[in-house]
Amino acid sequence: FAGLADVSISEDIPVEGEITVPVGSHSPDEDYSTLDEPVRDTIMRDLKAVGKKFVHVMYPKKSSALLRDWDLWGPLVLCVSLALMLQGGSADSKDDGGPQFAEVFVIIWFGAVVITLNSKLLGGTISFFQSLCVLGYCVMPLTLAMLVCRLVLLAGSGTVSFIIRLIVVLAMFAWSTLASTAFLADSQPPNRKALVVYPIFLFYFVISWMILTFTPQ
Repeated sequence: FAGLADVSISEDIPVEGEITVPVGSHSPDEDYSTLDEPVRDTIMRDLKAVGKKFVHVMYPKKSSALLRDWDLWGPLVLCVSLALMLQGGSADSKDDGGPQFAEVFVIIWFGAVVITLNSKLLGGTISFFQSLCVLGYCVMPLTLAMLVCRLVLLAGSGTVSFIIRLIVVLAMFAWSTLASTAFLADSQPPNRKALVVYPIFLFYFVISWMILTFTPQ
């Protein structure tokens, strides 16, 4: 190793890699942590986020706001509310009751999962949970339709009542379908949008049919 002492290293040889430590001011957002905030602030922030998504569904337009910060709290509340209102209805058979809570719950979530998988297989660009979020939040018009139908049925179950319920359910069915397709339209290839919209149409049609045919025991 004696010869190594005679080897001189030129100062002009560039050194690869970043060896400097960047010095700069930290922004407040970098030091912000939700672990230190009060529970009340966390709950209020989540409630405001859910409320904004409800507003986007009521006024549907092509926007990524519903997809940017997805959550499943709103769909869960809507699904549970709809299942509770549909529970205990009468059916054609005297020995068989109407749709029970678990049946409605499974139908809604299983249908949303199938539509999401279909969208992904057709080349959709949104994630699995983003699609579930959109489909779940767009159940809100049908949940409102179910609430109106329950109120109408309190006054009677004649022909006029059926016509009113039919108009309300059809309007909310169209609203749910248009709202979901407005959010999901840009995430699908242009030549495959019809293959994505058709399962969505069937999904909300089945829910609308359950609402329209519901009669209290």
